[in-house]
Amino acid sequence: MIGRTVLVTGAGRGIGRAEALHLAAAGANVVVNDPGVEIDGRGGDEGVAAAAVVDEIRARGGRAVADTGSVARWEDARRMVERAVGEFGDLHAVVNNATTEVNKGLERLTEAEFDDVVAVKLKGTFAVSHWAAAHWRARYEAGDRADRAIVNTASGSGLLNPLPTQSNYAAANAAVAAMTTVHALELRRFGVRVNCVSPSMVRTRLTTAVPGDGLSGPEVVAPLVTYLAGDGCPLTGQVLSVRGGSVAVNRGWTLGPRVESAEPWTVAGLADALAEVETEDPFDALTTALGGALGLSRREDVEAVVNAQLQ
Repeated sequence: MIGRTVLVTGAGRGIGRAEALHLAAAGANVVVNDPGVEIDGRGGDEGVAAAAVVDEIRARGGRAVADTGSVARWEDARRMVERAVGEFGDLHAVVNNATTEVNKGLERLTEAEFDDVVAVKLKGTFAVSHWAAAHWRARYEAGDRADRAIVNTASGSGLLNPLPTQSNYAAANAAVAAMTTVHALELRRFGVRVNCVSPSMVRTRLTTAVPGDGLSGPEVVAPLVTYLAGDGCPLTGQVLSVRGGSVAVNRGWTLGPRVESAEPWTVAGLADALAEVETEDPFDALTTALGGALGLSRREDVEAVVNAQLQ
């Protein structure tokens, strides 16, 4: 990692901050991006990135610069990549961590609240990756064969945990995971690896409302990100879930039980056939995923908590 330059978005607090500090301690030059917005994307405090994280890295003898652009703005994303190259001579890895969150039930979630979360999490991941990939293609075509990497960030919400009130957040995170595999296939020809980490049950600003002591600190994610961003890591196209000390390889959507017919299906025929297929109720999955953190074991109790939150 020594001498590699890494751009980390959303690095002013939480998981991004822990990643930036860990990367710098491993010898990387770090571009710390964070506009300092609130959880829902409003406001802005440029000192979150510059004063808090960059100064901390420099105080420990590391090299870092701040960037306060928004990943959701196309030109801001371009300037982040240019800043990394301008300050440190090159860009070797991008960690797409920036996110916002607005939790509301479907009928109360506004168009703007949906669009804003998707703009940061999904479009922001695409925008920064786009400009990094354009730079790397140019370097590759000029004969540069340096190891490059993108590390995206998804969440258990959207992949494993069906969390009510998170239409925007869950959809964007699932899309980031899907985009990871597409970009891994596309960018292999330029020597770029693309992977995704999916933290869950991590104590950050986004999980302050989650009860109990079962959440880990954000630093549990950082070693995996440093490994994936490092020179020589063989992995690409992987989505890795992180929960405490556990790192699991996700298999994505897989085919389950099926029904088949040699003739075109009728509605009645489908009704009879599918009645025999074992399916999973989403509330059962939610109980398995979060029941322990809520101190609940029965699906009915979890459903009651969820319905109360949706009022």
